[in-house]
Amino acid sequence: MKAFDVWIRPLGENCRVRVVGMPNTTWLVRRLSEAFVFKTIEPIIQMLDSPLCTFKIPYNHQLSQKQFVQILKGIPEVTLKLEPA
Repeated sequence: MKAFDVWIRPLGENCRVRVVGMPNTTWLVRRLSEAFVFKTIEPIIQMLDSPLCTFKIPYNHQLSQKQFVQILKGIPEVTLKLEPA
């Protein structure tokens, strides 16, 4: 699979994840679920007139912001970027 960009933005108890393209987004969600990273996820939203899709991952005692970033960095297909504040 070709590498794709993933932007993250910490939002307190959640992290917003933005991905280019629904196929990349569903692949990433599946990959994260295989790693048992999360039990729940907010629905994936595809932005109007844009290929960007977003979803949120909740942080908890089993998954901190730092751990989530490390997991994303460990996926070779992901080019991780931080969204500006």
